Amino acid sequence: MPALNGLGLNLAASNTQADGVSLADDFDTFLVLLTEQLKNQDPLSPLDSNEFVGQLVQFSGVEQQINQNRNLESLISLNAINSATSAVGFIGKEVDVLGPTTDLVNGSARWTYASANGATAVSILVKDANGKIVFQTEGDTGSGDHSFNWDGRDNIGTLLADGSYDLEVSALDANGNLLSTSVSTSHVVTGADFSGLEPALLVGDNRISFANILAVRDRSAANT
Repeated sequence: MPALNGLGLNLAASNTQADGVSLADDFDTFLVLLTEQLKNQDPLSPLDSNEFVGQLVQFSGVEQQINQNRNLESLISLNAINSATSAVGFIGKEVDVLGPTTDLVNGSARWTYASANGATAVSILVKDANGKIVFQTEGDTGSGDHSFNWDGRDNIGTLLADGSYDLEVSALDANGNLLSTSVSTSHVVTGADFSGLEPALLVGDNRISFANILAVRDRSAANT
């Protein structure tokens, strides 16, 4: 499993820290300038009170912005910890993932597909990693989810090599209009990846976005 790191999760926090440092530098510079202005003002023409109050208001605003940045930094760090903890908690779970790709292992691959109501014809295509059609058949036109189990053989019975394959499902209604379809796969989560801007799950070397996860199950519950 790839080494876990917090690069993506800490990126926003690092940016916030950098902004905070910049504001703090500006704040210190403002204090120096204001002090020098007060020290060197003309006694016969002192600083106008309204202008002085305005500068103090600016001073207060900068100070508040620095504090807000610090609070935001704390919230980002807390969110990063919560996201990492949540992602790690998925390891060992079985997840249903929206998408057409799964692995053929020892002559066995499985997908779940569905089409909109009213389908009168459903076509199923299995494609290899290069997009070549290696198997085709007809699917179930009924409503709801349907499982498609493939034994890894093409249409002339040749057993194909293990690897990644995609399922493409097309559905037509009675008038020959295309209907919407969906394909999903089930996997056991093997790790968590924090290298991107958002955490993701790992299934082998494949990175799975949380946005594509449809369901999560304990493996013991899935096998009962």
